Amino acid sequence: MTIDAGTGDGRAVLAAAARDPRTLAIGLDAVAVAMAESSRRAARPEGRGGLPNALFAVSAVESAPAALRGLAARVTVQFPWASLLRGCLGANADGAAALAALVAPGGTLELLLAPAERDGLGSLPVGPDAVVTAATATFEGLGLATLEARAATGDEVRATSSTWARRLLGGARASVAATASRPVLVIRFRGP
Repeated sequence: MTIDAGTGDGRAVLAAAARDPRTLAIGLDAVAVAMAESSRRAARPEGRGGLPNALFAVSAVESAPAALRGLAARVTVQFPWASLLRGCLGANADGAAALAALVAPGGTLELLLAPAERDGLGSLPVGPDAVVTAATATFEGLGLATLEARAATGDEVRATSSTWARRLLGGARASVAATASRPVLVIRFRGP
């Protein structure tokens, strides 16, 4: 099972479900309208492009269904904002704990973070080193082990299939070699 927290438009969930029909891909987002179109696409009959292994739930990570705890082989968080970003950076303990709780033993948590000063994030870190330090301290404190923390490649940003990724890369017509307009970090953790 893979869970995409803070699903946004749901394209990453559809892509994960299409890549591996044997994996249940679940998108969680507190805003239903953001993932409505992807949810409709997944619900189509299989012959018309439906993906029965893609599910969408309207839920903040902090109130994710208890039945999902400890089941996800992979949990992804891509370009979070608000309370989810605060959770990833240690400023929302409940959010961080809820994310960590979704990861199965030996599973992975993957964060794709791109905070910037111009986002007006108050006391949250925005410099790459400070973001990595905050995220690793947060999740290591919850029993996860850091696997890697580095700058994301343009291909990794593009692979998210998100509209925010396209904006960061300069639009839909950006070249394959394009890099993001702000630092984007990949931080991966292994579950206990």
